[in-house]
Amino acid sequence: MKPEDSSQDFGKLRPSGGYRTLRSFQVTTIIYDATVQFCEHFLDGRSRTVDQMVQAARSGRQNIAEGSRASATSSQTELRLVNVARASLDELLLDYEDYLRQRGKLIWDKNSTQARAVREVASQNPTKAPTSASYAVWLASKDPVNVANCLICLIHQANYLLDQQIRSLEKNFIEEGGYSEALAAKRMAYRSSQKNTSQESKAPSCPICGAPMSLRTARKGPQANTQFWGCSTFPKCKGSQKI
Repeated sequence: MKPEDSSQDFGKLRPSGGYRTLRSFQVTTIIYDATVQFCEHFLDGRSRTVDQMVQAARSGRQNIAEGSRASATSSQTELRLVNVARASLDELLLDYEDYLRQRGKLIWDKNSTQARAVREVASQNPTKAPTSASYAVWLASKDPVNVANCLICLIHQANYLLDQQIRSLEKNFIEEGGYSEALAAKRMAYRSSQKNTSQESKAPSCPICGAPMSLRTARKGPQANTQFWGCSTFPKCKGSQKI
């Protein structure tokens, strides 16, 4: 059979990728880039903390992308990787809080003027992808207190987005199942269609008018849900025959 003759769709059962349009990925990209710059400007490059912070920031971003790619074949893997991203950002959040606390610097209250100003950047352009330039007034500051506090605000935003993403993934998995369930359903549908096609090819002629008969299913009566041959010209002809 030529490919163009096939009526079956053997494409992906579930979509994957598209992570670049996720707000969580966009925000964690800013966090990753800004963390690399923060460590270069304000921390000793020989410190183990630098490697830990950069790796945590990278993990927060990369696991969102990897989870999105894995979604085509495993809902559980996607969910696990998004949870890893969430945990990595929690680790990074503590690093920034530790940096400020150990130096006796102020951590912005979530209701402070500065924290609200950071949050308003996202609310002013909800459909536009945020970039580091969107937060340049804080991230480009020569004062590490401003940079660290801005990043703390962004990590809280990313964590909120990931919490929503995780809840949505859990809900979809409960309601729709994972890849294995989808694959099994696709296989059953294919086998059913092949069976019906095979039966249709053996269709007899109507004993009344001679027209080809079609495979039908009784909807009511003592034979409800059972199949039978019915005249293809119904209701003009009501010829029928048992299978």
